[in-house]
Amino acid sequence: MSPSAEVPVATAGVSRVPAGDALLQVRHLVKHFTVGGGLFGGTPGVVRAVDDVSFAIRRGETLGLVGESGCGKTTTGRCILQLERPTSGQVIFEGRDLTGLDQVALRPVRRRMQVIFQDPYSSLNPRMTVGQILAEPIAVHRLITNAARRRERVHDLLQRVGLLPQHADRYPHQLSGGQRQRVGIARALAVEPALIICDEPVSALDVSIQAQIINLLEDLQAELHLTYLFIAHDLAVVRHISDRVAVMYLGKIVEIADRRELYENPLHPYTQALLAAVPIPDPALEASRPRPVLGGEVPSPLNPPSGCVFHPRCPIAVDRCRGEIPPLREITPGHWAACLLA
Repeated sequence: MSPSAEVPVATAGVSRVPAGDALLQVRHLVKHFTVGGGLFGGTPGVVRAVDDVSFAIRRGETLGLVGESGCGKTTTGRCILQLERPTSGQVIFEGRDLTGLDQVALRPVRRRMQVIFQDPYSSLNPRMTVGQILAEPIAVHRLITNAARRRERVHDLLQRVGLLPQHADRYPHQLSGGQRQRVGIARALAVEPALIICDEPVSALDVSIQAQIINLLEDLQAELHLTYLFIAHDLAVVRHISDRVAVMYLGKIVEIADRRELYENPLHPYTQALLAAVPIPDPALEASRPRPVLGGEVPSPLNPPSGCVFHPRCPIAVDRCRGEIPPLREITPGHWAACLLA
């Protein structure tokens, strides 16, 4: 792909992003899991965890990916990292399609893509000290071969995320939840990545600690020119850190727009319902604003509805929604929605 090539509008979810500016392009990503069958027979089913997802992330940008639990956010992140191999589609990172690379070819790419996991309690090896945890990826990728210089690098990483050099000698169980997540961030930074996938990095933390971690991520992004895919279900957190926001429902992106535009003018009924559920501090405004009520439960990805996957719960659905799959289309410049009535 030439540097001047453009991401096709229909698959980018952004308005004509030059490929030279797009660090990551996800095109028609699909991930299905086969379940059932097994030892006692039965008909196996297919879980459509991610079903034709497309977007692009510019260098230095934060794209927020939001939606209810089980909508496919984390699976999308794992497919980008190639921790899960996609069923189909493309993941183009720095001009290379990762879906066609084997494990050997992926190894140098993994240095450029890192992840901060949701649970700081289970994502760190309890048998290793913090210093060993941070030094391991540096040694694996052979960034610093001298042991003394590696220790200096570990101390620098700890200070960069707000910890002390003496924390290097402690084990994860000797740290608080916020400190463990700072270690997780330092581990992601250790190999100098370009893209970090933040998989609900603050959802397991106290509210007071969440703000500190979000501010730390923003400071690091400005200082190190990082690019984030920020996966979360907390709309307030996503609004604070993201440049653009993509909304997922049942394996599909239903809306993507600039942060301010999406929060002030949501076009998809699902996005409208999500935002209406966020409380407003002003009691008078909270009591007077309309609240769209969604009926029923989220359908199973084993048996998704025909047509628009949201139509069984949509308050404005018409007969056409039951039989026609709405494309993700640009309604206004830079604002995309998958709704036939938008």
